[in-house]
Amino acid sequence: MDSLITAAARALAAGDPLGALKRVALRNDAPALALRGIAMAQLGDFPRAKHLLRHAARTFNAKEAVARARCIVAEAEIALASRDLGWPAKALEAARATLEEHGDRANAAHARYLQVRRLVLIGRLAQAERMLADLDPTLLPPALRTAHELVLAGIAMRRIQAKEARAALGRAERAADTAGIPALTAEVESALRILSTPAARLVASGAERILGLQEVESLLASKALVVDACRHVVRDGWTIISLATRPVLFALAQTLGEAWPGDAPRDMLLSRAFGAKLTDESHRMRLRVEIGRLRRAIRMMARINATNIGFRLVPRRARKVVVLAPPVDGERGAILAFLGDGESWSSSALALALGTSQRTVQRALDSLAAEGKVRSFGCARARRWMSPPVPGFTTTLLLPDALATD
Repeated sequence: MDSLITAAARALAAGDPLGALKRVALRNDAPALALRGIAMAQLGDFPRAKHLLRHAARTFNAKEAVARARCIVAEAEIALASRDLGWPAKALEAARATLEEHGDRANAAHARYLQVRRLVLIGRLAQAERMLADLDPTLLPPALRTAHELVLAGIAMRRIQAKEARAALGRAERAADTAGIPALTAEVESALRILSTPAARLVASGAERILGLQEVESLLASKALVVDACRHVVRDGWTIISLATRPVLFALAQTLGEAWPGDAPRDMLLSRAFGAKLTDESHRMRLRVEIGRLRRAIRMMARINATNIGFRLVPRRARKVVVLAPPVDGERGAILAFLGDGESWSSSALALALGTSQRTVQRALDSLAAEGKVRSFGCARARRWMSPPVPGFTTTLLLPDALATD
């Protein structure tokens, strides 16, 4: 490898894309194309970066399997950064296997972390944890140790484990300082800001207040009967009952929880569960049927008593009933939570992450855009959505470091 390629790779590893481009901007050989692609990715021009990396992968000959695999890994990270969650995972796994086979363990580990981060984004936490178990961060360079701790923090935040998340971010901060890469430091700082932002709303006895992640964790560990509208479960410290696939029952449970210790009027229950504005005997009969189903579903933790005006939730073991709701209700709140990472998302990627239809996501995005809470750029399939202001999130590409050590 010539000196210009080595110098450009070292510049990229240090977070200096302009310095790298000064050395290879006019070259069209395969290593230079790969480095130019990574430089453009670090500068935020993802379409150009993907084009250059694909060109580089085609330009490397068949004997340069490791270099081609590194290009695929770099392209996969660009896809992750641009929230193209439909990028072919099999190609990344094949590249990871090639790198592992040829002894490039750093880039193989990086490919595994990309797979794990994608799984975390789409909510497959158990699968992500199983993949992490195969990695020993003590054997990795500081940049990858930072990535490892950031993934652990992300999983802990999804699982409402504030103490574990803060500890992982502390280790990530120390590893990022050792790595000396500004982009990594910014990524850790962004994660720390997310940890301190409001996580949910507590609705209890007719009043509301905002909770942080640690307060949510404490609430879920208490003996209160919690109607969790973030995960669509009902829990009381001993038992967790999921109503995620039974939206009518959960709507009834949430309405009863918000009205506790009082009664929830029948008209309110009909409106919240069925969207009924004008009711007749058929609606009231259906309400009785659904209340009976809810009684059977949560019979271990609460009773539902009929009253003159409606129904009342009576916990069996808990002393109080509270509702844990997202900071913003409905799909809109979940969309804002994903856009809060500062990256640009397509509606299809949001639909995949939320487990809902793309049309539902598009309607919610249009509503949020009309209120100025999100903004879009691009057209048709290239359209991306962001939440202003962008907090600044830069991914780490390890291909430059690998090229510099060849």
